[in-house]
Amino acid sequence: MGMSSLKLLKYVLFFFNLIFWFCGCCILGLGIYLLIHSKFGVLFHNLPSLTLGNVLVIVGSIIMVVAFLGCMGSIKENKCLLMSFFVLLLIILLAEVTLAILLFVYEQRLKEYVAEGLTKSIQRYNSDNSTKAAWDSIQSFLQCCGINGTSDWTSGPPASCPKGSNVKGCYIQAKQWFHSNFLYIGITTICVCVIQVLGMSFALTLNCQIDKTSQVLGL
Repeated sequence: MGMSSLKLLKYVLFFFNLIFWFCGCCILGLGIYLLIHSKFGVLFHNLPSLTLGNVLVIVGSIIMVVAFLGCMGSIKENKCLLMSFFVLLLIILLAEVTLAILLFVYEQRLKEYVAEGLTKSIQRYNSDNSTKAAWDSIQSFLQCCGINGTSDWTSGPPASCPKGSNVKGCYIQAKQWFHSNFLYIGITTICVCVIQVLGMSFALTLNCQIDKTSQVLGL
């Protein structure tokens, strides 16, 4: 019974992590593609590395490393790799919870920081190609103009702004997009957290099962 439970747990955890390793590969590939081909630039010059491509490359790499540890630890029944997998998942989960708390506590300060950064970036629209590309991409995607409206463009709205008299600012449009997709974002976040907790539980259970099996076999 112990051996069959060990095999079941081992293969469940292996295929569980194999799927996430492939997901990490896809995310990493998309990030590299965006870094090479995307014209989306930098909006916040205080954080020049904060681009979608860089974020996807980092997230994809982390997922691949963690999933690789889970795959190898489970299939090799290696307790060291399993505990490394568990610790990394725990650190990621704690980091996510900490980030969520900080965003909630400093929500107003974050809004002010974003508004200030966007105002400064508008002033660099005509002098910085990266900033120009970023604003053009956002305005085309969200069908918005400026931060609060067309009046933010002192020299007249650029060609990427949609035509019309009731065009909304990108800050308002981004908030509305977030609120309209809040349910899906929340469900996705909860699913990710549940998957992480399940991965940690499988790793600990498999680790304990390896100990029990070793004791039964007298190893």
